[in-house]
Amino acid sequence: MTIPEILNAYKIIAVVGISDNPTRPSYTVAKYMLAQGYKIIPVNPNIESVFGLKAYPSLLALPDEVKKTVEIVDVFRKPDDVLPVVEEAIEIGAKVVWMQLGVTNQTAREKAVAAGLAVVENHCIAVDHQLHLA
Repeated sequence: MTIPEILNAYKIIAVVGISDNPTRPSYTVAKYMLAQGYKIIPVNPNIESVFGLKAYPSLLALPDEVKKTVEIVDVFRKPDDVLPVVEEAIEIGAKVVWMQLGVTNQTAREKAVAAGLAVVENHCIAVDHQLHLA
């Protein structure tokens, strides 16, 4: 799938590593995507909520009915921390793993692709939305 196809097809994004700090990229990117009509599911064990939405400590900690809805897992984590996120994304049945700018992980990418997920690496989802859909 191309980036525009992903952004058109999928509207529910679990943002792993989201921050409740307005100066952090994960906050501003998630806020932008929320404003564009996407549903955001915050995932960060260190915060309780952001944008009035409950945050969950991990993808596996999501309630079952929420797990089933996750389409894109947007990863704001260091490259070395991506593989466990990808493993959880596979387990919950996500469709896409999106690694933000500066984030690449060959092992995680290969594992996601082998499981049938689309993978985007080293791209900002908000920037790509502005380039292709706005």
